[in-house]
Amino acid sequence: MRNTLLKTALSIALAASASLAIGQSGGAPDYRLAAGDSIKVQVYQNPDLTLEARVSESGTVNYPLVGGVNLGGLSIAEAESRIAAALKARQILKDPQVNIVLQQVRGNQVSVLGQVQRPGRFPLETMNVRVSDMLAAAGGVSATGDDRVVVTGVRDGKPFRREVDVNAIFSGTRPQDDIVLTGGDTLYVSKAPTYYIYGEAQRPGPYRVERGMTVMQAIAAGGGVTPRGSENRLRLHRAGPDGAVTQIVPRLTDVVQPGDVLYVRESIF
Repeated sequence: MRNTLLKTALSIALAASASLAIGQSGGAPDYRLAAGDSIKVQVYQNPDLTLEARVSESGTVNYPLVGGVNLGGLSIAEAESRIAAALKARQILKDPQVNIVLQQVRGNQVSVLGQVQRPGRFPLETMNVRVSDMLAAAGGVSATGDDRVVVTGVRDGKPFRREVDVNAIFSGTRPQDDIVLTGGDTLYVSKAPTYYIYGEAQRPGPYRVERGMTVMQAIAAGGGVTPRGSENRLRLHRAGPDGAVTQIVPRLTDVVQPGDVLYVRESIF
């Protein structure tokens, strides 16, 4: 009986803590509304304008007599001001006093997708969570992943997109690119660009294109040429912007591009 009472008391305490956390998030000036957040809008002395709604994937809320109001990426205070301005602009109220209560935080998560070790949705447990933090939470970029990550979301009620150089932020050469994330953001890591090598190469097949990789380095990645092959008899097939493939005779110092097909020909001697 005693254990049952203790478990009940603990459950009540946890529920109260969760409710308090949501209430504190609703009052936190730095919290930004995101898709999935549930809010309650109240207008002083106008109970008929009370609305309980969920922020849509596009960041909007349909408000009575006003229509769609974009609240994604706004703080609670900014969202209150935007709804008040909309009510005033529509001449519904002269001086509306709007209050928004954040009832449930669903948008306070970030999705990490693509070529990472553990793709999924991760909570923003603290303020100022950055791209590097979220990539680390996802286990880092996989061996097949690109060294760039695309961040999309909503900022100031507008669609946001940013391409971030992973190597630069972890090496510290471009710390300003390690941007702060907000609820509802998505990080996507695509597959790394590849080139192909075949013919008289030790290990024919697809390989990752490294930055600044030369033809000589590309051949070395494939194990070098076979005894029957010749580095002086190379052919490079490259697709142009129109999709047409051209064949060129590359120099060993030429830079390899994504999609290149390198053919190592047999020596004539």
